Amino acid sequence: MNELQSKYDVTPRDLAKGRNLKIAAWTAPIVIPAVPAVIFTALLFIFGATPPIAATFLFFGIILTAIGFLSGLAISGFSAYRHSNWTKEMRERIAADGIKAEEIEWFRNELKSSEKKALKEMQTTDLMLADAYRETLASRLTASRIIRSSKRELNLTRQRQNRLKQLKAGNSKDFQNQIKSDADKIGTIHNEAKQMLAEAESRLEMIKAAAVRGNSLADSELALKKLSARSAELPLALEEAKMAEEIRAELEKESAES
Repeated sequence: MNELQSKYDVTPRDLAKGRNLKIAAWTAPIVIPAVPAVIFTALLFIFGATPPIAATFLFFGIILTAIGFLSGLAISGFSAYRHSNWTKEMRERIAADGIKAEEIEWFRNELKSSEKKALKEMQTTDLMLADAYRETLASRLTASRIIRSSKRELNLTRQRQNRLKQLKAGNSKDFQNQIKSDADKIGTIHNEAKQMLAEAESRLEMIKAAAVRGNSLADSELALKKLSARSAELPLALEEAKMAEEIRAELEKESAES
């Protein structure tokens, strides 16, 4: 369990990296051109007693400020690109062992507008309902991601099966049986994720209806726990199947080369 936590948890160092990239993206176009502008303004006041010297300082100050501004834009664009990649990496790491209620802020762009609106309203009217809604949203997000990922893995598995059929290696049949087993496992995960998605979406509607009626969800803890358990178990099962597929692909490659 500790190994899983160290692999998937977002550390303070990761957060600091993202924060620094965001700061660089916003401040670079302002800070970098400001440095030569301030320096040459100070030199202009100190040494610019005569018009020729002042004009020279002003000219070089404008040129270097313009260069600094363009450099700042380039650094800002690069930092924004790296921040985007960092955000994607953090989302994949968080989702790898199931999205938790406190982590849905990382996935706000994957929420539907109706879900954002409903959550915002519940946070101002009923905190208990808001917590239940947030928990179910986490399950819905997890299920949606597993469905997309497992579908992609199933396609890759079928491609490997087709490639193995063309190999004449003596152990290709064994590889085919192993890959079929992995495909069956991924297919099971895919179907369970669909079921979890249907349950989560149904649960979201129930919570919204309860919010309209002003009711509590004291009798629904078991359903939430069931969804939460699936939200944690299915991603790890999919990761295990994907690792088995990667190992299988390496063995297939070695078999083809030999």
